Amino acid sequence: MTSVITLLTDYGLEDGYVAACHGVIAGIAPQARVIDVCHLIPSGDVRRGAAVLAQTIPYLPPGIHIGAVDPGAGGARRAVAVDAGGRVFIGPDNGLLSWAVRASGGARAAYEISNAEHFLRPVSPTFHGRDVFSPVAGRLSGGLEITDLGPEVPVDRLVVLPEPTSQLREGCVEGEVVSVDRYGNTQLSIAAGDLHALGVQVGDTLGVWLGRRQLSLPYRETYAAVPPGELVAFADSAGLIAIAVNSGDAAQRLGLPPGAHVRLSPTP
Repeated sequence: MTSVITLLTDYGLEDGYVAACHGVIAGIAPQARVIDVCHLIPSGDVRRGAAVLAQTIPYLPPGIHIGAVDPGAGGARRAVAVDAGGRVFIGPDNGLLSWAVRASGGARAAYEISNAEHFLRPVSPTFHGRDVFSPVAGRLSGGLEITDLGPEVPVDRLVVLPEPTSQLREGCVEGEVVSVDRYGNTQLSIAAGDLHALGVQVGDTLGVWLGRRQLSLPYRETYAAVPPGELVAFADSAGLIAIAVNSGDAAQRLGLPPGAHVRLSPTP
């Protein structure tokens, strides 16, 4: 039996959707502890959900992890349960789970969630988080075998989101915006170690190319190292470079959506 179930969704907090999922789990598995990872993923933003789940999973106890950012709910996409690193990930097979699965050591096995015996009835085609994922998680927590959920899916047939790219070149490193958090901080695919390899240290100034624009930004330990309203680059809690504005919104100021190309280099 597994005592921890986690929830990541784009359901928001204005409605009763999250409470309904909690209620379903509590009715089936009252012994389970439910941890809310995040419910403010932008609507349908699978990439942002994947990044949040992958960067949070190292700090969560082994358990059952539900991801419900599911713009294809009710369509042809399948629901899956993926066994990875002693954890079970439940959600749509749309790539949402893929980065967290990789962060957990890779998929050992996967199963289509198709055995309706374990669902709530009736199943809403637009609310699988409540009617499919939550009851399945509760029953797995209570001892249901993952093999009872449906047919096995070859792990190489699971949908995988393209990994964010970064590449060291002579004198620079190129990457992309992985995600933007609620503060407008832009997290890049560039690791702090990449800057270190270029000889960049905290306290230096970075050359930043955003398309045709070029900026010079201070590279510091935190936002507060620059005055309010000023831009700064720093290594965030995931060890990735982020661009932020102290008490402001860097993504809005710079027009940097997820996927935008960024190049960094030391400045003389």
